[in-house]
Amino acid sequence: MREINDYEIAIIGAGHAGCEAALACARLGFKTIVFTVSVEGIAFMPCNPHVGGSSKGHLVRELDALGGEMGKCIDKSFIQSKMLNSSKGPAVHSLRAQADKAKYSSLMRETLEAQENLAIKQAEVSEILVENGEIRGVKIFSGITYHTEAVIICTGVYLKARCLCGEAINHTGPNGMQASDHLSASLLKAGIELIRFKTGTPARIDADTIDFSKMEPQYGDEKVIPFSFSTDPKDVQREQLPCYLTYTNQKTHDIIRANLDRSPLFAGVIEGTGPRYCPSIEDKVVKFAEKERHQVFLEPQGLNTNEWYVDGMSSSMPEDVQIEMYRSVPGLEHAHIVRNAYAIEYDCIKGKSLKPTLEFKNISGLFSAGQFNGSSGYEEAAAQGLIAGINACMKLKGKEPVVIERSEGYIGVLIDDLVTKDSLEPYRMMTSRAEYRLLLRQDNADRRLMRKGYYAGLISEEQMKALEEKERLIDSEIERLSSVKVGAGKEIADILTSIGSTPLNTGATLEELVRRPELSYEKIAPLDKNRPELPDNIIEQINIEIKYKGYIEREKLAVEKARKMEKKLIPEDIDYNDVKGIRIEARQKFIEFRPVSLGQAARIQGVSPADISVLSVYINSK
Repeated sequence: MREINDYEIAIIGAGHAGCEAALACARLGFKTIVFTVSVEGIAFMPCNPHVGGSSKGHLVRELDALGGEMGKCIDKSFIQSKMLNSSKGPAVHSLRAQADKAKYSSLMRETLEAQENLAIKQAEVSEILVENGEIRGVKIFSGITYHTEAVIICTGVYLKARCLCGEAINHTGPNGMQASDHLSASLLKAGIELIRFKTGTPARIDADTIDFSKMEPQYGDEKVIPFSFSTDPKDVQREQLPCYLTYTNQKTHDIIRANLDRSPLFAGVIEGTGPRYCPSIEDKVVKFAEKERHQVFLEPQGLNTNEWYVDGMSSSMPEDVQIEMYRSVPGLEHAHIVRNAYAIEYDCIKGKSLKPTLEFKNISGLFSAGQFNGSSGYEEAAAQGLIAGINACMKLKGKEPVVIERSEGYIGVLIDDLVTKDSLEPYRMMTSRAEYRLLLRQDNADRRLMRKGYYAGLISEEQMKALEEKERLIDSEIERLSSVKVGAGKEIADILTSIGSTPLNTGATLEELVRRPELSYEKIAPLDKNRPELPDNIIEQINIEIKYKGYIEREKLAVEKARKMEKKLIPEDIDYNDVKGIRIEARQKFIEFRPVSLGQAARIQGVSPADISVLSVYINSK
C-alpha cells in the first residue's frame, strides 16, 4: 500500500481537542493533517449547546490567552451570553454562552480549511505506528500509511463507541455518526491501557410542542463581555434568545422508578463509569430520593432550528419511557422528541499514562488530549488539545515544553489532576478543584498566561504590546489612586454621603476609599477630578486589585511555598526500590505514576508527607 510522507504531525479526531491541536501545530509552522471519521463532525457539539459556565469559562479565557480558537469562535456564534455568579466574588465569576451549534461548527471548520499548513482528511485511523518506543505515524483503514514525527490522539467518545437507549443498542458514535472501531486494538498492542467510560445526553424537543408560558424565562446579560481578549466588545452586543427553566415532579420520578428495570444503567448493560457531576435523571432520582424535584433547563440549539436541548434530563431509558417521562414536566406535556436521549460508552485512558506535557510516558512523540484522556466537556477537551499541540511542536523544535502549573491556571489544575490522580470517572473541571482561585480569575487570564502563548509562538508581538500597555495602565492608575488624598471636610463628607458611604474622620487616599465595601472606582468619580478615561476591563482589574489586595498577597505567598516543591525535580531514572523508608503503598504509587517533581509526588493519592520527606532526603543525597 502507498506510504505518504507529506506531513510532520497527525491529529486523530477533529472534535474540540483535535481542532485546537491541529490549528496550533499548523500555526507553529508544521505540516499537519487532521483525520476525522466525518468532515461534518468537525467541532461538533454532540451534547449541550453552550460554551463556558462555572470554571469552564475560565478554561476558555485561558485557552484564548494562549492563542487558542474556541473563544473567538463562540464570540461569533453565540445566541445568549451571561456572566455566572456575578453576585459573588470575582474568583467565581464565569462566562457562559449559548451557542448556535451549527454556526459554531461551520465557523470552526472554515477556520481549519483556511489555515495554512493544515490538511483535513476524512478517514478512520486504524493503527498507530510505533518503533523502538517512538511514534512513526499512523495507518488509516484503507491501508495507506502516513509517516509523521508526532501524533496527537483526540478521539473523544468515538473509540469503540456504542449508544444505548433502553434495549436499543447501536455501535455508533454520538448522533449516529460512525464510531472508530479499529484503533483500540493497536493502542493495546502498543502497551496503552484502555478503560471504559460512559456519558449521556438528553432528548431534543420540537419548539412548536413546548409551552414556554409554564416556564421561567432566563435572559442573557444586557452588556455582553466577550470570551476572547481580541474581540471588540462592541461586536458582541446583539439580540439574544432566552432560555427557560422548569422542574421535574413526583410524577416524573414515579415514572422513572417504575421503569428502572428497563434502564441499561441499572440493568447492568452499561459497562463504563459515568460522570459523578453530570448524572442521568434516573441516577439523580435514585441517589437523591428525598428530592421532590430537579431543575430542567431548556436551551435553544440555534437560530435556524426548532430543536431545544433539555438540560438536566440526560437518560438512557427506552423511547416509550422517555416520552412519558418528558411529558410529565410542566411545559412539556405535548412534547415531541426529535432526537432521543441516550448514553454512550467509549474507550479512553487513565491520565497516569501521560507526562504533564500530555505526551505518553512510554511512547516518544505520541500525545493525547480531550475525552480520550478521561475528562469530559468541550472546554476541558479544547484546553488539552491546545497544550498537546503546543508541546508536540516544542518537542520537534527542541524547545522546552509549555507546562502550566496549578498556581498559573485552571488548565494547569485540569492537566495535573488528570496525570496525577486515578481516573475513576470522567473528570469535570470545577472551581473547587483550584487551590488559588483568587489568583486564577477569568478576568486576568491574559495577564497570567499570554506570555506562555508568546513563548510558544501563538501570540503575536502586537498582542504582547497590548498586554503590556494594559498592565501599565492598571499599575499606574493604582499608584495614582494611592497618592491622591482627600480631606475630611464638609464638601467631601457630602459627596461620600451622596454615594452611600460614611464621612471621613481624617484624610484618606482614593485607594483607601475604593477598598470600602460599598464603594468602587466608578463610585468615587465625584471625588476624583483628574482621573483618566479608561476602558471597562482596566477598571475591573483596578477594583479587584485594590479590594482584594490582602487576600491576593496571601495567596501569592502560598504559591511561592508550593512552587519550591515543584522545582525539586525527581530524576527520570530513579529506582524507587532503592529509596529506603517509604511505605510500600507509596513506593507502588511512585513506580506507577512516575512523578516529575516532589510537588506532583505529594499530590498522588496514598502518599503521605513522611513519604515525601524520605524521598526528598534521598534525592538531595544523590
